[in-house]
Amino acid sequence: MEIIKTSIEGLVIIRPRIFSDSRGYFFESYSQRDFEKEVGDIHFVQDNESKSSYGVLRGLHFQKPPYAQSKLVRVIKGTVLDVAVDIRKGSPTYGKWEAVELSEDNKLQLFIPRGFAHGFSVLSKEALFQYKCDNFYHPEAEGAIAWDDPQLDIAWQLPKDSIILSAKDMKHPSLAELDSPFSI
Repeated sequence: MEIIKTSIEGLVIIRPRIFSDSRGYFFESYSQRDFEKEVGDIHFVQDNESKSSYGVLRGLHFQKPPYAQSKLVRVIKGTVLDVAVDIRKGSPTYGKWEAVELSEDNKLQLFIPRGFAHGFSVLSKEALFQYKCDNFYHPEAEGAIAWDDPQLDIAWQLPKDSIILSAKDMKHPSLAELDSPFSI
C-alpha cells in the first residue's frame, strides 16, 4: 500500500496495490501488519456499512472521549466526497479540513484519527460506504458540527438544492460554537 500524506498531521490517504487482469481485480483492503508499519498501532473493533443515494450528505460527526473513534473509510460502490475536519484544540490545523474523492474505481481509503469530525456527500447515483472503527459506537457520546458552517466553507460538490440530510444533521452547532472535547 502507498501512504499519501495530507496537509493535516495524522490524516492519510491509502492507495492499495491492485492486481488486475481479464478476470477482474484483487487487492488487500486491509492488513493489520502493514497498517501498523505504515500508519500506526490502531486496533479496529467494529466495521460499518451504509448505503446512500445521490445528494445524501452525512456529517460532520465524531464520538466524544472516552469513546472517540479513529476510522478507516472506503467506498465499494459509487463515489463520495469524504471530508475530515481537525477539531483538536491546540492543533496548528484546528478548523482545517481535507476532502478526498473515494470511489469504487480509485479504491482509495482515508484514515481519520481521533479528534476529527467526519462526513461525506454522495456524488454518484448510489454509494456503498464502509469503514472500520477503533472503538465501539456509543450514542451518548455523539458529537457533530454543522455541515454548512460558513467558517469551514466546505465545497461538498453538490448543488445546495440536491442535498439530502437527516433531521439530526440539520441542527448541529458551528465550529465556533463547539466546545471541542479534543486537544493536543
